[in-house]
Amino acid sequence: MSNIISLQNISKEYTRGCEIVHALDNVSLDINQGEYMAICGPSGSGKTTMLNIAGCMDHPTSGSVVLEGKHVEKGDEATLAEFRRTTIGFVFQQFFLIPTLSVVENVELPLLFSRKKANRDFTVELLETVGLGHRMNHFPSQISGGEMQRVAVARALINEPKILLADEPTGNLDSRNSKAVIELFEELNSKNIAVVMVTHNTDLAARCRKVVHLEDGKIVK
Repeated sequence: MSNIISLQNISKEYTRGCEIVHALDNVSLDINQGEYMAICGPSGSGKTTMLNIAGCMDHPTSGSVVLEGKHVEKGDEATLAEFRRTTIGFVFQQFFLIPTLSVVENVELPLLFSRKKANRDFTVELLETVGLGHRMNHFPSQISGGEMQRVAVARALINEPKILLADEPTGNLDSRNSKAVIELFEELNSKNIAVVMVTHNTDLAARCRKVVHLEDGKIVK
């Protein structure tokens, strides 16, 4: 199983007034191709910070971030943005859909930043994968919260990433829509896409093959 992301002895500190906050304290974690992992822990334990550093959206204070064999912990924004575009897809608790764009246009939006020409057939295929082929010309105001999250998943897949990083992907969904998103992640993972998610949803975590628990910025088990 090939390694996609390796976090090695990562620490992250923030200054809050006169206080130094240790968001992460010397944590190490490997994420492999085809991984299906949950990152759990109480609020403030460092879960989102870990996800952001793994996803090249934040720099560690110390330690190494190795993405597909390349050290990126000190990379500039242009370098990190290129890795994000080519390797990583992101799904957030908030859907971040553009209200004036249709579903299909929202899904294709990342192609604008990666300077790729949209392949409408592939976009439609993605929307059918997430069960929204019949909604492609609708606008966000015309679809449900669960459908909006599935649009966000399709958008995360448009650049064909090797890994999906999801931060509380079911946090704004009811139990029925949460179940649909969980089943979608499992289907994507069966196609060898690594899925790593921060979650408070114990049912979701229980279905993952690997669970990482954080407390006070440290992996406890």
